[in-house]
Amino acid sequence: MISLSVNINKIATLRNARGGLIPNLIEHAQNIIRFGANGITVHPRPDERHVTYNDVRELKKKIDVELNIEGNPKEDAFVDLILETIPDQVTLVPDEIGQLTSNHGWDTNKEKVFLKDTIELFSGKGIRTSLFVDPVIQDIEGAKETEVNRIELYTENYASQYSYNPEKAIKNYQIAASKATELGLDINAGHDLNLENLPFFAANIVNLKEVSIGHALISDALNYGMENTVNLYLRALKK
Repeated sequence: MISLSVNINKIATLRNARGGLIPNLIEHAQNIIRFGANGITVHPRPDERHVTYNDVRELKKKIDVELNIEGNPKEDAFVDLILETIPDQVTLVPDEIGQLTSNHGWDTNKEKVFLKDTIELFSGKGIRTSLFVDPVIQDIEGAKETEVNRIELYTENYASQYSYNPEKAIKNYQIAASKATELGLDINAGHDLNLENLPFFAANIVNLKEVSIGHALISDALNYGMENTVNLYLRALKK
C-alpha cells in the first residue's frame, strides 16, 4: 500500500487571495481525510503566502492522520514550529526564501554535518525524517550517512519527460530507488505527479511508501470534485 498525502497549500493560496476563511483550510483537510487520503502535507514558507504557521498548529489539533510538514531547517522559525507541533513526519527541503516552488534536492554530502545534526534533533522527538533529494546516487549515499529515515525523490524531471518516453524518464528513479532500498532507506516521492504519470511511477519504483501531491490534485478537484479526485489518485497508486 502506497500512502497518498495531499498537499493543501493551494487551498490556502486561494483563501489568502481574498482574505478571511473561505475556503476553510481545516474543513477541507478533514474532508480530504474522510474521502480516503492517508495523510496531509503542508509546506509553510517564511512569507506565509499559502499555509501559515498558525494553520499548521490548528491542523495538528484537528486531523487524525499523518501530518507531514515540509520546509527548510535553515530557517529558525521552521525548526521551532516542528519542535512545537511534533508532526508525524518532517521533510527537509533546501528552498530559498521567496522561492516559487521546490526545484532541487539536497547536496547531502556538502550539507552532511548540518543535516545529521538537524535529523538527530527531530528524531530525538520521535519525528520520522525525510530528505528531499534528486535521483543521484551520491546524494542518496550521503543521505544514508545523515541517519535519515526516508528520502523523498524530487520527481519534476520524471514528470516533464514522461509523455515523451516513460521508460527513459523513470530509469534514474529506478536506479535511485534500488540504491536507497539497498541502504535501508524508505522512499517517498513528490512534485508534478498527476493522474497521467502516477500509475507508471507507482508500478515501477520499488519500496515506494508515500507520494505527496498538491497542485495537480487540487486542480483536478476543480473538474472532478474533491471526493472523486482523491479516489482517482488512490486508485492510481494501486499496483
